[in-house]
Amino acid sequence: MSGGRAIGRFGGLKGPTQDDGGVASSQRETKTKTFPKIYTKTGDKGYSSTYTGERRPKDDLVFEALGATDELSSALGLAREFCLDASLQCVSQLEKIQCMLQDIGSNIATPLSSARDSHKVRTTFSADPVQELERWIDEYTLQLPPLASFILPSGGKASASLHVARAVCRRAERVTFKLLQLEEADPNVGKYLNRLSDYLFTLARFVAKAEGRPETIYRTGHP
Repeated sequence: MSGGRAIGRFGGLKGPTQDDGGVASSQRETKTKTFPKIYTKTGDKGYSSTYTGERRPKDDLVFEALGATDELSSALGLAREFCLDASLQCVSQLEKIQCMLQDIGSNIATPLSSARDSHKVRTTFSADPVQELERWIDEYTLQLPPLASFILPSGGKASASLHVARAVCRRAERVTFKLLQLEEADPNVGKYLNRLSDYLFTLARFVAKAEGRPETIYRTGHP
């Protein structure tokens, strides 16, 4: 899933028929070229489809959650590029997390109230990725000094971009929590997003340390 679009949106779409005018008339053949179109026009009236086939308004909680997780993946993509430029070893982890967010999108797009067993089998989200995040958090934490003060998003471009992703992650978690309250998504999705924000905060601090960039300490503006 990406951007709230239904799974397999490009399947079976056909492009226009074109005439190959460069061939001699005796050999000219009409060829059909098939290519996926980015636009489907199915959402022009303000409705979109879940993976279970339901048509829901685009401001439905399902699509709000999908949009938030898509925005989170985009923020992570930017952070990943900054980390790549700095030759930081966390790049592969961030790429894997983006893949996990695709799986989370599939789960969110499959409301449990209307999902058949065949849907659930394809879009289930297990606890294993949550445990993996916890291992990564512990590994980075062991390499960091204890946090004695509040810090502001800072520490260089890579670190600051991870803080942005962390803030987006918190919003995605808040929106998805509403679906969890309705028992429309797997509880492990909520756990993953909760743990992911902790991971991003820890990684932002680690990246600042790895690049030798100072973190900005919060100081009250009142005397």
